[in-house]
Amino acid sequence: MKVGVLALQGCVEPHLKMLARVGAEAISVRRPAQLEQLDRIILPGGESTTMLLLMEKVQLGPALREFGKTHPVWGICAGSILIAQEVCDPAQSSLNLIPIRARRNFYGSQTDSFKTPLQTDLLKSPIEVDFIRAPLLEPLSRDITVHASHQGHAVLLQRGRILASSFHVELGEDSRLHEYFLNLES
Repeated sequence: MKVGVLALQGCVEPHLKMLARVGAEAISVRRPAQLEQLDRIILPGGESTTMLLLMEKVQLGPALREFGKTHPVWGICAGSILIAQEVCDPAQSSLNLIPIRARRNFYGSQTDSFKTPLQTDLLKSPIEVDFIRAPLLEPLSRDITVHASHQGHAVLLQRGRILASSFHVELGEDSRLHEYFLNLES
């Protein structure tokens, strides 16, 4: 399986290593033509505004939007902001791949970052995750499945083959959510 990681900016390398560790062929994606060879893609954490500007520069936004109509996409932290239908605090454009609202930096600044065990209905035991300037993700449709919450707020959501998480998992050693993503049907 060939899995892309959007590699314009952000937390790319840990995903490439995690994907290789679970047996996927991981590809750094910087151009629209690279999407043609992929089975799915991860939009990693980083800075969503910067990623949008760089996506515009290489005309990757429309190609990612089309790709997301037929392939699994996982938006992580800033990546979840990129795939949200609506973005606020402040507002910005997005790929509109999943009907959620992303409230930027809901969990605070860089200095407010924290690590915590998180229980999700996808796994038998908690997984350790990192919240780094993480967004609040709010479902805007009844067909959104909330797989995990933290302090009463949804932090892992899914609709069909589109997955969104407020947190990072690639900074640790636990590959179970990456394995779940690899097993999503196209």
